[in-house]
Amino acid sequence: MKRIDLEIKALSPLAIGKQKPGGSVSETDDYISGTVIRGATAAQILQQSGHSSEDLSQNGGDFQRLFLSDRPAIFQNAYLATTDENVLSEVQVLPATALSSKNKSGFKSRGNGVFDTLIDRFCADAYGHLYDPNCPIDGDRVDAFTGFYGKINNKYYKPSVNKRLLTRVGINRRRAVSEEQILYSIEVLNESQKQKENSSIYRGAIFLDDAIANHLHNFICDRANDFRLGGSVSRGLGKTVVNASPPTDVNSTLEKRVNKFNEKLQKRWQEWQVFSAIPDEELLTNRKFFTLDLQADAILTDKWQRTTVISKVMLKEFAGIRDPSLQLHVAYSSYDYRSGWNAAWGLMKDVELVTNKGGVYLFSVNGDRLDEWVTALEQLEINGVGDRTSEGFGQVQICNDFHLVLREEAV
Repeated sequence: MKRIDLEIKALSPLAIGKQKPGGSVSETDDYISGTVIRGATAAQILQQSGHSSEDLSQNGGDFQRLFLSDRPAIFQNAYLATTDENVLSEVQVLPATALSSKNKSGFKSRGNGVFDTLIDRFCADAYGHLYDPNCPIDGDRVDAFTGFYGKINNKYYKPSVNKRLLTRVGINRRRAVSEEQILYSIEVLNESQKQKENSSIYRGAIFLDDAIANHLHNFICDRANDFRLGGSVSRGLGKTVVNASPPTDVNSTLEKRVNKFNEKLQKRWQEWQVFSAIPDEELLTNRKFFTLDLQADAILTDKWQRTTVISKVMLKEFAGIRDPSLQLHVAYSSYDYRSGWNAAWGLMKDVELVTNKGGVYLFSVNGDRLDEWVTALEQLEINGVGDRTSEGFGQVQICNDFHLVLREEAV
């Protein structure tokens, strides 16, 4: 499996619609979804080949292997990666367990700091205590802090996505003039940062088989200026420049992240003995813990029904491991609805119940089974969980580093 990193520079506003609206305003996402990148890539291939998708699927070739095979290429979401200093960094999704001050929320560069509560909540429950934190700076109440975060020179920041509304009037197709009583607005992502002239840059990735990685890389590089992303491209929206890095092997740091998480959990567990010498249950004995953090919205199904929780049965199925020692301890998740437009079919996509990105699930296994799980979880970070993973849904990360930022270490 190879990885191609993408840098997408916006040259005009981007209309990345969440779903078809019921009113007169079309809302947009805060990022470029894998679905949009996948569709734009497929459109470019079909345009250059001069064939329909049906012809290419019957005759084989790169198109079939990329989009229609049993193991299609995985197009991940692209998140905003520019800061005020115009420096690019890896951007990740904040876990649902992150909190910040209600009065002045945000990282310490602009607010009272942000911290994670997963480890402390787990320890408090085990020791039979109520965990109700306040802001370590001003002692005020705290609230959930959602969105994205990056880190440059050991300083955390939150990428700010700027949007605006474009108002349009409907056109009478017979008379070619504006139609009465038809006025609508499109919400778009700005092509540049607020009060800055530099273009907005989004970073994503594609995972695909070795056999076609170089072909796709060359195709994207040769047509870097031809990609149009999102809706209303005929009205001048969606113009971008797509830069692709050469294909590389997937190098995982998962084992290191799992070990750091368990070391932090073990240390915090001992510190909680100040409040209660004996926990309700000795959960850490011969156990290794790991978190599963959603880095993108996920479409999850359990026994033919939509769900927002990844149960231990589901994780065993995703990982392909039958381990009776696997336990789910806590789950933090919320839901939303997603739809869209399929340009190839000319039809609306089904409305899907999705588990929102940022969801956190804490699991544990027997210590002697950890190596087996590390290997399986490395593949899970590539392949994702749930349905439509090739479109960017279900992207996960194991043991996000932000879980190590405890309350007194707020950043």
